[in-house]
Amino acid sequence: MMEGTEPSSDHPSSTPAVTPGKGFTKTCKGGVVVLIGGYALVQLIPGSINYLAIIPAKTIPFVWTLFTAGYIEQVLPGAIGNSLGLLFCGKDIEPVWGRKELLKFIILVNFISSILAFVIAVALYYITGKESFLTTPLSGFHGVLAGFLVALKQILPNLELPMCFFWKIKAKWMPLFVMAFSTVMAFIVVESINFLPTLLAGTYVGWIYLRYFQKNPLTGLRGDPSDDFSFASFFPDFMRPVTEPVANAFDKLCCARSRAGHQALPVSDPSKASRRRERGEKALEERLAGENAGGAIEVTSRVESDDTNA
Repeated sequence: MMEGTEPSSDHPSSTPAVTPGKGFTKTCKGGVVVLIGGYALVQLIPGSINYLAIIPAKTIPFVWTLFTAGYIEQVLPGAIGNSLGLLFCGKDIEPVWGRKELLKFIILVNFISSILAFVIAVALYYITGKESFLTTPLSGFHGVLAGFLVALKQILPNLELPMCFFWKIKAKWMPLFVMAFSTVMAFIVVESINFLPTLLAGTYVGWIYLRYFQKNPLTGLRGDPSDDFSFASFFPDFMRPVTEPVANAFDKLCCARSRAGHQALPVSDPSKASRRRERGEKALEERLAGENAGGAIEVTSRVESDDTNA
């Protein structure tokens, strides 16, 4: 459910809820084809994983794996889960951003997350001495999905995402939930620690880009300095004394550089960033309503054409 919007049975399209089978974009469907294709390739040619996934011990000569690893799924549950995540997140994000910005975000987050995952794996090797950190193939789309959750927190913070059965969680808390759950699982299921660096990197890179560098397609402004999207906003209020100093450090580092290169940036006013979010929600509503109306017109036209031919 969106902020400031009450559900209405008369206007179901006004609330862009996550609805299976509706609103999936062509861009996201194409992405699913890539993910499933990557999984099929690895199953048909197992040796290809050595040339497509990040293997820290081989990454220096095989630098292209930093681009390809994010689109290669090694297991079927990962291929299915990440494909569904791409469809459901993308159908709410693309109407606000547009196709070009969505693809830019995917490519950017995937590449930088891969670099950070490589660095973390090498660091863990030197800390622990375990060679498995250098030889285990790292791949998967989960880093980009973590970035998508950050994007949903920004544009639709009160959108309720279904978890299991009747339990739902608002989009603004989803990044924290995923990071906490993944960290706990890394200690319970040792193999799952391979996913943790990419998830954390995707969340971090996604937030940095959206917070300080993304050019809003609706207003032309850069970044989102609102309090609702600060680093501290990812955590509950009782953790603010710990998280706010970190948030202030980010602001001093990144905002200073951003303002140096863009002197006339009106995004320094958080109220304008909040209005941008409202315009983004309104644009999403209008596009979803337009898609529903377009489908209805097409059906009506076909019925009238059939009646004329009869």
